Amino acid sequence: MSAASAPAPWIAAQRSRLLAQRGHAWLLQGPSGLGQYALGMELVRAWLCDAPTADGACGACGSCHAIDVRTHADLCVLMPEVQMLALGWPLSERDQAEIDEKKRKPSREIRVEALRDAVEFAQRTNARGRGKAVLVYPAEQMNTIAANTLLKTLEEPPGEMRFVLASEAARQLLPTIRSRCLGHRMLWPAEADMLDWLQAQGVARAAATAFLRAAGGRPDDALALAQSGRSPDAWSALPQAVARGSVAAFADWAPAQAIDALQKLCHDLLAASVGAAPRYFAPADLPAAPPLAALSRWSRALAQAARTAQHPFNAGLMLEALVAQARNTLHSKHPTAAAPAPQSP
Repeated sequence: MSAASAPAPWIAAQRSRLLAQRGHAWLLQGPSGLGQYALGMELVRAWLCDAPTADGACGACGSCHAIDVRTHADLCVLMPEVQMLALGWPLSERDQAEIDEKKRKPSREIRVEALRDAVEFAQRTNARGRGKAVLVYPAEQMNTIAANTLLKTLEEPPGEMRFVLASEAARQLLPTIRSRCLGHRMLWPAEADMLDWLQAQGVARAAATAFLRAAGGRPDDALALAQSGRSPDAWSALPQAVARGSVAAFADWAPAQAIDALQKLCHDLLAASVGAAPRYFAPADLPAAPPLAALSRWSRALAQAARTAQHPFNAGLMLEALVAQARNTLHSKHPTAAAPAPQSP
Protein backbone atom coordinates (compact mmCIF):
# COMPACT_ATOMS: atom_id res chain seq x y z
CA MET A 1 0.00 0.00 0.00
CA SER A 2 1.45 3.37 -1.02
CA ALA A 3 1.90 6.29 1.38
CA ALA A 4 -0.78 8.18 -0.51
CA SER A 5 -3.34 5.36 -0.19
CA ALA A 6 -2.48 4.26 3.35
CA PRO A 7 -4.67 5.73 6.09
CA ALA A 8 -3.29 8.63 8.07
CA PRO A 9 -1.48 7.43 11.22
CA TRP A 10 -4.16 8.82 13.54
CA ILE A 11 -6.84 7.00 11.52
CA ALA A 12 -4.85 3.75 11.68
CA ALA A 13 -4.46 4.09 15.45
CA GLN A 14 -8.18 4.63 15.97
CA ARG A 15 -9.00 1.73 13.62
CA SER A 16 -6.88 -0.68 15.64
CA ARG A 17 -8.47 0.48 18.88
CA LEU A 18 -12.02 0.06 17.60
CA LEU A 19 -11.38 -3.31 15.97
CA ALA A 20 -10.20 -4.62 19.35
CA GLN A 21 -13.60 -3.84 20.87
CA ARG A 22 -16.88 -5.69 20.47
CA GLY A 23 -20.02 -4.11 19.12
CA HIS A 24 -22.28 -4.21 16.09
CA ALA A 25 -22.78 -0.46 15.63
CA TRP A 26 -20.38 2.45 15.98
CA LEU A 27 -21.10 6.17 15.87
CA LEU A 28 -17.99 8.11 14.81
CA GLN A 29 -18.46 11.74 15.77
CA GLY A 30 -16.54 14.98 15.71
CA PRO A 31 -16.01 18.15 13.65
CA SER A 32 -15.64 17.92 9.89
CA GLY A 33 -12.23 17.23 8.42
CA LEU A 34 -11.06 14.73 11.05
CA GLY A 35 -11.53 11.60 8.91
CA GLN A 36 -14.89 10.12 9.88
CA TYR A 37 -15.41 8.70 6.39
CA ALA A 38 -11.87 7.35 6.18
CA LEU A 39 -12.16 5.62 9.57
CA GLY A 40 -15.58 4.23 8.69
CA MET A 41 -14.17 2.75 5.48
CA GLU A 42 -11.24 1.22 7.38
CA LEU A 43 -13.67 -0.50 9.76
CA VAL A 44 -15.93 -1.98 7.08
CA ARG A 45 -12.91 -3.11 5.04
CA ALA A 46 -11.57 -4.99 8.08
CA TRP A 47 -14.96 -6.49 8.96
CA LEU A 48 -15.46 -7.86 5.46
CA CYS A 49 -11.81 -8.80 4.69
CA ASP A 50 -11.05 -12.46 3.87
CA ALA A 51 -7.79 -12.32 5.85
CA PRO A 52 -8.06 -9.52 8.44
CA THR A 53 -5.37 -8.74 11.00
CA ALA A 54 -5.39 -6.78 14.24
CA ASP A 55 -4.28 -3.80 12.16
CA GLY A 56 -7.17 -3.99 9.70
CA ALA A 57 -7.84 -5.39 6.26
CA CYS A 58 -5.16 -7.19 4.26
CA GLY A 59 -5.64 -4.95 1.22
CA ALA A 60 -5.03 -7.81 -1.24
CA CYS A 61 -7.95 -10.23 -1.04
CA GLY A 62 -11.06 -10.39 -3.20
CA SER A 63 -13.12 -8.56 -0.61
CA CYS A 64 -10.68 -5.65 -0.41
CA HIS A 65 -10.57 -5.43 -4.21
CA ALA A 66 -14.37 -5.46 -4.41
CA ILE A 67 -14.52 -2.51 -2.02
CA ASP A 68 -11.82 -0.67 -3.98
CA VAL A 69 -13.86 -0.96 -7.20
CA ARG A 70 -17.17 -0.23 -5.38
CA THR A 71 -18.81 -3.59 -6.16
CA HIS A 72 -18.84 -5.46 -2.82
CA ALA A 73 -22.11 -7.38 -2.51
CA ASP A 74 -22.06 -7.35 1.31
CA LEU A 75 -21.46 -3.61 1.77
CA CYS A 76 -24.25 -1.05 1.72
CA VAL A 77 -23.17 2.60 1.59
CA LEU A 78 -25.73 5.26 2.51
CA MET A 79 -24.82 8.82 1.55
CA PRO A 80 -26.43 11.81 -0.12
CA GLU A 81 -26.33 11.15 -3.85
CA VAL A 82 -24.07 14.15 -4.50
CA GLN A 83 -21.44 12.58 -2.24
CA MET A 84 -21.97 9.09 -3.63
CA LEU A 85 -21.18 10.42 -7.10
CA ALA A 86 -18.22 12.51 -5.88
CA LEU A 87 -16.65 9.48 -4.15
CA GLY A 88 -17.30 7.04 -6.98
CA TRP A 89 -20.05 4.97 -5.36
CA PRO A 90 -22.69 3.76 -7.85
CA LEU A 91 -26.33 4.68 -7.42
CA SER A 92 -29.10 2.16 -7.88
CA GLU A 93 -30.25 1.69 -11.47
CA ARG A 94 -33.53 3.38 -10.60
CA ASP A 95 -31.93 6.46 -9.06
CA GLN A 96 -29.28 6.79 -11.77
CA ALA A 97 -31.95 6.58 -14.47
CA GLU A 98 -34.04 9.32 -12.81
CA ILE A 99 -31.00 11.62 -12.68
CA ASP A 100 -29.84 10.77 -16.23
CA GLU A 101 -33.34 11.47 -17.57
CA LYS A 102 -33.37 14.87 -15.77
CA LYS A 103 -36.37 13.90 -13.69
CA ARG A 104 -34.59 15.20 -10.60
CA LYS A 105 -31.18 16.37 -9.35
CA PRO A 106 -28.92 14.26 -7.12
CA SER A 107 -30.14 14.49 -3.54
CA ARG A 108 -28.19 16.38 -0.89
CA GLU A 109 -29.63 14.24 1.90
CA ILE A 110 -29.87 10.50 2.46
CA ARG A 111 -33.15 9.53 0.84
CA VAL A 112 -35.79 7.41 2.53
CA GLU A 113 -35.78 5.09 -0.49
CA ALA A 114 -32.09 4.36 0.12
CA LEU A 115 -32.83 3.44 3.75
CA ARG A 116 -35.60 1.09 2.63
CA ASP A 117 -33.15 -0.55 0.23
CA ALA A 118 -30.73 -0.94 3.18
CA VAL A 119 -33.42 -2.68 5.26
CA GLU A 120 -34.02 -5.09 2.37
CA PHE A 121 -30.23 -5.57 2.05
CA ALA A 122 -30.12 -6.57 5.73
CA GLN A 123 -32.55 -9.44 5.11
CA ARG A 124 -30.46 -11.02 2.34
CA THR A 125 -27.94 -13.81 2.93
CA ASN A 126 -24.38 -12.54 2.79
CA ALA A 127 -22.46 -13.40 -0.36
CA ARG A 128 -18.89 -13.94 0.86
CA GLY A 129 -19.42 -15.52 4.29
CA ARG A 130 -17.92 -12.64 6.28
CA GLY A 131 -21.20 -11.01 7.27
CA LYS A 132 -22.47 -7.67 6.01
CA ALA A 133 -21.78 -4.02 6.76
CA VAL A 134 -23.60 -0.72 6.38
CA LEU A 135 -21.76 2.61 6.26
CA VAL A 136 -23.82 5.79 6.77
CA TYR A 137 -22.09 9.13 6.08
CA PRO A 138 -22.75 11.83 7.02
CA ALA A 139 -25.34 10.27 9.28
CA GLU A 140 -26.92 13.63 10.19
CA GLN A 141 -28.17 13.85 6.58
CA MET A 142 -30.89 11.32 7.40
CA ASN A 143 -34.15 13.09 8.08
CA THR A 144 -36.47 11.81 10.82
CA ILE A 145 -38.42 9.49 8.52
CA ALA A 146 -35.23 8.02 7.05
CA ALA A 147 -33.66 7.54 10.50
CA ASN A 148 -36.76 5.80 11.82
CA THR A 149 -36.68 3.47 8.80
CA LEU A 150 -33.22 2.29 9.91
CA LEU A 151 -33.97 2.15 13.62
CA LYS A 152 -35.39 -1.37 13.95
CA THR A 153 -32.63 -2.95 11.86
CA LEU A 154 -30.01 -1.03 13.83
CA GLU A 155 -31.48 -2.25 17.11
CA GLU A 156 -31.84 -5.92 16.10
CA PRO A 157 -29.55 -6.60 13.13
CA PRO A 158 -30.13 -9.96 11.41
CA GLY A 159 -27.19 -12.34 11.41
CA GLU A 160 -23.62 -11.07 11.19
CA MET A 161 -24.37 -7.48 10.33
CA ARG A 162 -22.52 -4.40 11.53
CA PHE A 163 -23.02 -0.68 11.17
CA VAL A 164 -20.81 2.37 11.24
CA LEU A 165 -22.46 5.77 11.31
CA ALA A 166 -20.02 8.61 10.68
CA SER A 167 -21.20 12.09 11.62
CA GLU A 168 -19.96 15.67 11.67
CA ALA A 169 -22.98 16.82 13.69
CA ALA A 170 -24.03 13.91 15.91
CA ARG A 171 -26.25 16.16 18.02
CA GLN A 172 -28.61 16.35 15.04
CA LEU A 173 -29.21 12.59 15.10
CA LEU A 174 -32.26 11.16 16.82
CA PRO A 175 -31.52 10.20 20.44
CA THR A 176 -32.83 6.72 19.64
CA ILE A 177 -30.20 6.35 16.90
CA ARG A 178 -27.39 7.56 19.16
CA SER A 179 -28.44 5.27 22.00
CA ARG A 180 -28.15 2.16 19.83
CA CYS A 181 -24.54 2.82 18.86
CA LEU A 182 -21.23 2.73 20.66
CA GLY A 183 -19.88 6.25 20.50
CA HIS A 184 -16.36 7.17 19.40
CA ARG A 185 -15.12 10.76 19.38
CA MET A 186 -12.60 11.42 16.62
CA LEU A 187 -9.08 12.29 17.75
CA TRP A 188 -7.57 15.64 16.83
CA PRO A 189 -4.04 14.88 15.53
CA ALA A 190 -0.87 16.71 16.54
CA GLU A 191 0.10 19.47 14.12
CA ALA A 192 3.46 17.87 13.29
CA ASP A 193 1.72 14.60 12.36
CA MET A 194 -0.74 16.43 10.14
CA LEU A 195 2.02 18.33 8.34
CA ASP A 196 4.01 15.13 7.76
CA TRP A 197 0.90 13.44 6.37
CA LEU A 198 0.08 16.34 4.06
CA GLN A 199 3.64 16.21 2.74
CA ALA A 200 3.20 12.49 2.09
CA GLN A 201 0.17 13.40 -0.02
CA GLY A 202 2.36 15.65 -2.17
CA VAL A 203 1.71 19.03 -0.51
CA ALA A 204 4.81 21.19 0.01
CA ARG A 205 5.58 21.96 3.66
CA ALA A 206 4.96 25.71 3.42
CA ALA A 207 1.70 25.20 1.55
CA ALA A 208 0.65 22.48 4.02
CA THR A 209 1.13 24.91 6.90
CA ALA A 210 -0.94 27.58 5.15
CA PHE A 211 -3.74 25.21 4.14
CA LEU A 212 -3.85 23.67 7.61
CA ARG A 213 -4.39 27.14 9.06
CA ALA A 214 -7.05 27.90 6.44
CA ALA A 215 -8.82 24.67 7.39
CA GLY A 216 -8.78 25.47 11.09
CA GLY A 217 -6.36 22.62 11.82
CA ARG A 218 -8.50 19.92 10.16
CA PRO A 219 -6.30 17.67 8.02
CA ASP A 220 -8.89 16.33 5.55
CA ASP A 221 -10.16 19.84 4.85
CA ALA A 222 -6.57 21.06 4.42
CA LEU A 223 -5.89 18.33 1.85
CA ALA A 224 -9.10 19.20 0.00
CA LEU A 225 -7.98 22.83 -0.17
CA ALA A 226 -4.57 21.81 -1.47
CA GLN A 227 -6.14 19.59 -4.13
CA SER A 228 -8.61 22.28 -5.19
CA GLY A 229 -5.89 24.23 -6.95
CA ARG A 230 -6.23 27.26 -4.68
CA SER A 231 -3.09 29.19 -3.81
CA PRO A 232 -2.03 29.65 -0.18
CA ASP A 233 -0.88 33.16 -1.14
CA ALA A 234 -4.37 33.97 -2.44
CA TRP A 235 -5.83 32.80 0.88
CA SER A 236 -3.47 35.06 2.82
CA ALA A 237 -4.42 38.00 0.58
CA LEU A 238 -8.16 37.35 0.87
CA PRO A 239 -8.93 39.54 3.94
CA GLN A 240 -7.38 42.66 2.43
CA ALA A 241 -9.00 41.95 -0.95
CA VAL A 242 -12.40 41.71 0.75
CA ALA A 243 -11.73 44.95 2.62
CA ARG A 244 -11.14 46.62 -0.76
CA GLY A 245 -14.41 45.19 -2.07
CA SER A 246 -12.69 43.03 -4.70
CA VAL A 247 -15.18 40.52 -6.11
CA ALA A 248 -12.30 39.10 -8.18
CA ALA A 249 -11.00 37.43 -5.01
CA PHE A 250 -13.93 35.00 -5.38
CA ALA A 251 -13.84 34.72 -9.18
CA ASP A 252 -13.90 30.91 -9.26
CA TRP A 253 -15.75 30.32 -6.00
CA ALA A 254 -19.28 29.03 -5.49
CA PRO A 255 -21.42 31.14 -3.10
CA ALA A 256 -21.25 28.43 -0.42
CA GLN A 257 -17.44 28.45 -0.58
CA ALA A 258 -17.31 32.23 -0.40
CA ILE A 259 -19.65 32.28 2.60
CA ASP A 260 -17.48 29.71 4.37
CA ALA A 261 -14.38 31.85 3.79
CA LEU A 262 -16.17 35.00 4.95
CA GLN A 263 -17.40 33.22 8.08
CA LYS A 264 -13.79 32.30 8.85
CA LEU A 265 -12.73 35.91 8.36
CA CYS A 266 -15.57 37.11 10.58
CA HIS A 267 -14.60 34.54 13.23
CA ASP A 268 -11.00 35.74 13.29
CA LEU A 269 -11.99 39.40 13.50
CA LEU A 270 -14.38 38.61 16.36
CA ALA A 271 -11.53 36.77 18.10
CA ALA A 272 -9.19 39.72 17.56
CA SER A 273 -11.83 42.09 18.96
CA VAL A 274 -11.76 40.30 22.32
CA GLY A 275 -8.00 39.74 22.41
CA ALA A 276 -7.99 36.10 21.24
CA ALA A 277 -5.73 34.60 18.58
CA PRO A 278 -7.13 34.20 15.05
CA ARG A 279 -7.60 30.65 13.83
CA TYR A 280 -7.84 30.73 10.02
CA PHE A 281 -5.63 33.68 8.99
CA ALA A 282 -2.28 34.97 10.19
CA PRO A 283 -2.68 38.09 12.38
CA ALA A 284 -0.72 40.17 9.87
CA ASP A 285 -3.20 39.27 7.10
CA LEU A 286 -6.22 40.69 8.90
CA PRO A 287 -7.56 44.23 8.43
CA ALA A 288 -8.36 46.31 11.49
CA ALA A 289 -11.35 44.88 13.32
CA PRO A 290 -14.54 46.95 13.01
CA PRO A 291 -16.88 47.47 15.99
CA LEU A 292 -17.98 44.28 17.70
CA ALA A 293 -21.67 45.02 17.10
CA ALA A 294 -21.09 45.27 13.34
CA LEU A 295 -19.19 41.97 13.34
CA SER A 296 -21.99 40.29 15.28
CA ARG A 297 -24.58 41.48 12.75
CA TRP A 298 -22.36 40.30 9.90
CA SER A 299 -21.98 36.88 11.52
CA ARG A 300 -25.76 36.50 11.77
CA ALA A 301 -26.25 37.64 8.18
CA LEU A 302 -23.67 35.13 6.91
CA ALA A 303 -25.36 32.31 8.85
CA GLN A 304 -28.65 33.24 7.20
CA ALA A 305 -27.05 33.39 3.74
CA ALA A 306 -25.48 29.94 4.28
CA ARG A 307 -28.92 28.36 4.56
CA THR A 308 -29.77 29.21 0.94
CA ALA A 309 -26.28 29.28 -0.60
CA GLN A 310 -26.76 26.04 -2.53
CA HIS A 311 -29.62 27.51 -4.55
CA PRO A 312 -28.86 31.15 -5.41
CA PHE A 313 -30.89 32.56 -8.31
CA ASN A 314 -27.75 34.23 -9.65
CA ALA A 315 -24.40 33.17 -8.20
CA GLY A 316 -22.52 36.17 -9.60
CA LEU A 317 -24.91 38.68 -8.10
CA MET A 318 -24.87 36.88 -4.77
CA LEU A 319 -21.06 37.02 -4.67
CA GLU A 320 -21.18 40.74 -5.40
CA ALA A 321 -23.68 41.23 -2.58
CA LEU A 322 -21.59 39.19 -0.17
CA VAL A 323 -18.44 41.18 -0.91
CA ALA A 324 -20.30 44.49 -0.64
CA GLN A 325 -21.72 43.41 2.70
CA ALA A 326 -18.24 42.40 3.90
CA ARG A 327 -16.63 45.65 2.77
CA ASN A 328 -19.33 47.74 4.45
CA THR A 329 -18.83 45.81 7.68
CA LEU A 330 -15.04 46.08 7.61
CA HIS A 331 -15.28 49.85 7.10
CA SER A 332 -17.84 50.36 9.85
CA LYS A 333 -16.74 53.10 12.24
CA HIS A 334 -19.81 53.71 14.36
CA PRO A 335 -21.17 51.00 16.67
CA THR A 336 -24.64 51.38 15.21
CA ALA A 337 -23.55 50.94 11.58
CA ALA A 338 -25.30 47.98 10.01
CA ALA A 339 -24.19 45.77 7.15
CA PRO A 340 -26.90 45.23 4.53
CA ALA A 341 -27.91 41.62 4.12
CA PRO A 342 -27.17 40.12 0.70
CA GLN A 343 -30.28 39.54 -1.37
CA SER A 344 -30.58 36.81 -3.97
CA PRO A 345 -32.24 38.37 -6.98
